Amino acid sequence: MTQQGVRWTADQVLALAPDAASRKAGSKLGAAGPWSEAGSSKEGAVWGLCKGSGSKPYQTVVDTAGPAYKCSCPSRKFPCKHALGLLLLWAGDEGAGQAIPDAEAPEWAEQWLAGRRRRAEQQEAPDKGESKPADEEAARRRAARRAERVTAGVTELEQRLADLVRGGLASAEQTGHGLGEETARRMVDAQAPGLAARVQELGVIPASGAGWPVRLLEECALLHLLDQAWLRRERLPDALAATVRARIGLSSSAEGPAIRDRWLVLAQYDTADARLTTRRIWLRGQESGRTALLLSYGAAGRAPELALPVGLSLDAELSAYPGGGHRHALGERHAPAVPADLRPQGVDTHAAAAAYGRALREDPWLESWPVTLHDVIPTPVGDGMQLADADGAGALPVVPVSRPGLWRLAAVSGGGGVTVFGECGHRGFTPLTVWAGDGGGAVPLC
Repeated sequence: MTQQGVRWTADQVLALAPDAASRKAGSKLGAAGPWSEAGSSKEGAVWGLCKGSGSKPYQTVVDTAGPAYKCSCPSRKFPCKHALGLLLLWAGDEGAGQAIPDAEAPEWAEQWLAGRRRRAEQQEAPDKGESKPADEEAARRRAARRAERVTAGVTELEQRLADLVRGGLASAEQTGHGLGEETARRMVDAQAPGLAARVQELGVIPASGAGWPVRLLEECALLHLLDQAWLRRERLPDALAATVRARIGLSSSAEGPAIRDRWLVLAQYDTADARLTTRRIWLRGQESGRTALLLSYGAAGRAPELALPVGLSLDAELSAYPGGGHRHALGERHAPAVPADLRPQGVDTHAAAAAYGRALREDPWLESWPVTLHDVIPTPVGDGMQLADADGAGALPVVPVSRPGLWRLAAVSGGGGVTVFGECGHRGFTPLTVWAGDGGGAVPLC
C-alpha cells in the first residue's frame, strides 16, 4: 500500500508500459498464478518472485513513490513485463491482502530500496564543504565563444534559405532528405541543436503529400524569423530573448521559484527517434491553476525513468525554466503520487483557439498549446473527426494521428459531452486524455 492507503488502477499501471507489446505481456502476468512471496509495504514498495522459463524465478521490486523498478530478468524494456504484472496484481488486490499482503521486504528487495533511500538523502543533504567560487569569467568566455559559433551557423542558414527560395521550391522535391540532413549537420557543428532539429524537418516536407510547397515555405519563414531574432537578440524583451535562446537550443536551468502544489497528472506520452526517447508529462496545479510540462529522456529503445500515470496527484515542488513556456523541473516530492478523482476545468473550442493565438504572440515558433475542452462531442467529419461544443457554437478538428487509444475517445463519449485535455495547434487539436461527462475517471488516449 502507498502511504495514503490507496492503490493505482489498472489503467494507471498500463500507462507506464513502454509499448503495446509490454502492455499485453504485462497483463498476462497480472494474476497470482506465476507469483510467489509477494508483498508490499506502507512506504509504497511492492515485490515478488515471478516464475519464468528458467529454474530460478525473477526477483521483481517496485518503488511506487518513484515509480522505479528493479527486476533480475534480461529485458531491456523499462519497466519490464514482470514489473507491470506485479503492479497489476497489486492494483487489483483491492486491499484484501491475499495476493500481496503487507509484509517485511526480503533482503534482496530491501538492499535495492535502501540504496534508493541513501541516494535520495545524499541529494537532499546540504553540501557541508566549502564550495569553490564559480569561475564566472571563464563561463562568460565559453558562452561568448558558443554565441559566435551559433551566429556563424545562423548566417550560413540564412544564405541557404535564400538560395532555396531563389532557386524555387521545386528543387527541394528533387533534393529530398539531403536538403535537411546536410544543413542540420552544419547547425550541429554550430552548437545550435534546436535549429538543427527544425532544419532536418525541411527534407521531410516535400514527401508529406499535397500542399507541401506551402508548408515548406511556412517552415522556411519561421526559420528566417528565428535567425533574425537571434541576430537581434540584444534588442528583444528579456522573456522573448529567453524564448529565442531556447528555440536555438541553448541549454538553461530551472530558475523560477519553487512552487509547491498538488499536481494532477493530465497526460503522459512518449516520442522517439533513432537516438532518444522523450517523455512529456503534463501537470495541473490544484491550488495554483498552473499548467506544467515535465520532460524526461531515455536512450533509444528505453523508456525514460520518470513515469507518472494519468490520474495521479503528486504533492511536490516545481521550478520553471526561463522562456515563458510551460517547462518545469521536478523538485522535492513531499508524498508519493496517489490516484485522484479530479478533473481540470475546461473551456469551449473558441476559447481554446484564442488561448493558442495569444501564446503565439509570445512564441511565434510554438506548435501547440495545452488546453482542456469542456462538454465537447467527438463527431465524424469525412475521413476524420472533430470535437464540437455540445451547444453547437464551434468545433476543432482532431489531428489525424496514429494512436491506438484514439478510439477510446468516441467510446467514452457514447455520443455525449466529455472533458478532453490535449494540445491545440495550427493543425487542430490532439486529444491526450478524456473524462466521461458522468464523472468517470481519466482515460489516457496515448
